[in-house]
Amino acid sequence: MSLALGLMLALISTAALSYAAYTQHSASGTLPALSVRQPVRSLVSLFTSGRWLAGFFIGISGLGVYILALQFAPLSLVQATSAGGVGLIALLVWLGGGTLARQERVAVAVSVGGLLLGLSLPAGAAPAASLTWQAPLVWVLASVVLAGVAAVPAAGVLRPGAGLAAAAGLLYSAGDVAIKAAVDGTHPVLLFWGLLLACHGLAFVCLQLSFQRGTALATAGVCTLLTNLLPILAGLTVFAEAMPGGLAGALRVAGFAGAVLGGTLLAAASRDQPAGPAGPGRDAMTHSAGSG
Repeated sequence: MSLALGLMLALISTAALSYAAYTQHSASGTLPALSVRQPVRSLVSLFTSGRWLAGFFIGISGLGVYILALQFAPLSLVQATSAGGVGLIALLVWLGGGTLARQERVAVAVSVGGLLLGLSLPAGAAPAASLTWQAPLVWVLASVVLAGVAAVPAAGVLRPGAGLAAAAGLLYSAGDVAIKAAVDGTHPVLLFWGLLLACHGLAFVCLQLSFQRGTALATAGVCTLLTNLLPILAGLTVFAEAMPGGLAGALRVAGFAGAVLGGTLLAAASRDQPAGPAGPGRDAMTHSAGSG
């Protein structure tokens, strides 16, 4: 019963977070260019936009539901249940009057299909083993380093906005790992709550900057996919959640590979693809701050 409740909460969280990302993306396209060099002006611009603010509070609510879900279900299962996030963003783009390139449609289908295979983990999975603080801390710090690589060096070979979005996804997923460690009572608990705030704060900055540089799927889609995908791997490695054997285990590996492939296609689709409208706001706003 508790597992079913956890998975239901995960679905509610996914819907809230996906709609929040789409809403904030469409609102960002109508705002002046955001800049880390002018943080106060940028924050005022965001928080005085009614549509963006609505998305922000919906996202905060979704995060709260996500934290609650982790008290009833393993991290890998919660994230696998959240697999529809990138597909929901694609649906919102379509409903908002946007169009999806063929490679984007393929990427979304492969990603969602791959993550759904994660549900092959049996409901009777063994609970995580007793955990020390070193493993989740190393995971979080490694994610922060990779986020730096994605935001700067890797940005030049990805679609506009995808580098910053990938950095945001890495940081949000690192925060999710910190949440799980804190919820499980891993000491020092305050360290992991602090890491959660730091990672999600940096992720917020990266994601908002990415919204003005790329399409909804190249930004919110890539971020959502990584936020779902990486904690599944962390659940199986860092938190020692059970891996199914036989055919179910093979499907789990295939699903993970499919999700990685879909994410690669989504981030590396043609850089020349126009970033036209995808709903109430514009999908991209170019400016002198760069194309991360």
